[in-house]
Amino acid sequence: MYPDSIKNLVEAFKYLPGIGQKTAERYAFSVLDLDEEQVDLFANSLQDVKKNIHNCKVCNILTEDDYCFICTNDTRNKEVLCVVDDVKTVFVFESMGMFKGHYHVLDGLISPLEGINPEDIGVGKLIDRIRNSSFREIIFAFKPSIEGETTSLYIKRVLDGLNIKTTRLASGVPMGADMEYIDNLTLERALSDRKELE
Repeated sequence: MYPDSIKNLVEAFKYLPGIGQKTAERYAFSVLDLDEEQVDLFANSLQDVKKNIHNCKVCNILTEDDYCFICTNDTRNKEVLCVVDDVKTVFVFESMGMFKGHYHVLDGLISPLEGINPEDIGVGKLIDRIRNSSFREIIFAFKPSIEGETTSLYIKRVLDGLNIKTTRLASGVPMGADMEYIDNLTLERALSDRKELE
């Protein structure tokens, strides 16, 4: 029922996660309300992101250069490495401004059930980096899941004997949560990570 140009734009918006038919139609008609300059900026931004953004050669963070803003920053703590499975996690940490070490982004998590092995997520590159650096602590910042636990334990086992401390983010019951709605893995982690009251 729509002209081809609008129909094609609606279909293009549906490529984005969480965008269904109605939302895509609303976005497409919103584009018609933009002036020429705004449409050019939108189109150019899409092309620029696709053309210019790639992974840092060292840590896999998204960058426009060969090396990212963290790997080129000499003031960062070179003894602590935070390993994540999603580049968006890095930007969350950086927006908080609390972590001053380095990062390494894996291409997902180990999942034998889905056929995802260590070599599929770039664990070899991470291990080589650790062996050739001066890191004294590796922090695993994975989501609390079987896959996250499997990946952490696998990397820890490979690093055994290197005299490097391995830690993971504390996790457990969030403030104000009803116990009946908390999943078993979260409760198990909260119980095993319990701390003495001071």
